[in-house]
Amino acid sequence: MIFFPLPCIIFAGGRSSRMGKDKSLLPFGGFPTLAEFQYRRLKPYFQSIYLSAKNNKFSFEAPLILDDPKQKTHAPTIGLVQVFEELKTDNVFIISVDTPFVGIEHISRLVEACKGPDYDAIVAHSPKGCHPLCGVYCRSILPTLHKAVHEGNHRLSGILEKSKTLAIQFPDDEPFFNINRPDDYTSALKNLA
Repeated sequence: MIFFPLPCIIFAGGRSSRMGKDKSLLPFGGFPTLAEFQYRRLKPYFQSIYLSAKNNKFSFEAPLILDDPKQKTHAPTIGLVQVFEELKTDNVFIISVDTPFVGIEHISRLVEACKGPDYDAIVAHSPKGCHPLCGVYCRSILPTLHKAVHEGNHRLSGILEKSKTLAIQFPDDEPFFNINRPDDYTSALKNLA
């Protein structure tokens, strides 16, 4: 079995405004929530796995990395800063809770790229573009994240443009399908069958 020697962080704190309710808490794949589905399917492959969110809204036991309570919003930038503040690790793999079709083979390609030259981030790209919430982030990106948070700039793609980022190209968009809207959720449920 493949084993990745770095922590995995599932980002599950977004506003879910397009869904109309918290998508991380929607039932999925035989589990009470999408968050638990992602956690259970990825847990065997990583040395440790955490959920990143603004508060503990989950009905199952899992290690949490909660945002700094002084921050007014939950953004990936804030979550990443907190991850590196709490975990004394050089690299972390991050994935969004709403991308349940990213396979272990995709993750493996991203993690494998860590063994090459030094980068601040290694992220997935597909024909539709960059997927900043599917990749390996290195501690070296922390100063750029701190500056962005201080300036109120929470656009992760902009931070990646200013950093030493390696794009790993994937030929298909399907694995990076995001469950953002109710019709996306319906489609995702059909794809599971």
